[in-house]
Order: sequence, then structure tokens, then C-alpha cells
Amino acid sequence: MKTPRSRFVLLAVVAAAAACAVSAQEPVQDINPERHGNLAAAQRLVVQAFNRLSDAQVDNHYRLGGHVERAKDLLRQANEEIKMAAEAANANRR
Repeated sequence: MKTPRSRFVLLAVVAAAAACAVSAQEPVQDINPERHGNLAAAQRLVVQAFNRLSDAQVDNHYRLGGHVERAKDLLRQANEEIKMAAEAANANRR
């Protein structure tokens, strides 16, 4: 039978794994380029930068002091802001 401490450790490991899975997601390209060409292009560049950072992590055996992960987090945020800009433009066109 498991002790309360081992259950806590297991729960912490599962929570950490779930957090990593969510943060590991690549930004998506979901802006219509025919409607918002510049925003779609910016979103495409964010995804390209994200992919290059992932390549750098592999090339450097993930020993980059956490800076690439921080940059990838910022790119995810930028991608979300670009998406919200497109949605705001859509709302203002009505």
C-alpha cells in the first residue's frame, strides 16, 4: 500500500508532466491570409522562429540555460496576441 507521501510525489510528477505537455505546444497558424495578410505573415514568422529555437535546443542538447524555453513562451504569447488582433479587426469590420 502506498504511503501518503508517495501519493503526493506521484501527483506532483503527473502535474509537472501535464504542465510540460501544455507548454510544449507549437504556436498555430490559424489566421486567414486572404483577410489579414500581414497578421498571417507575422504568425507564420512566429512559428518559424519557434521551430528554429527547437532545432537549437536539439543541437545544443537542451543546455541553453532555460533561455530558449523563455523565448518560446514569449513566442506563444506573441502568437496569441496576433490572433487577438485579427479577431479585433474582424469585430471592427462589422
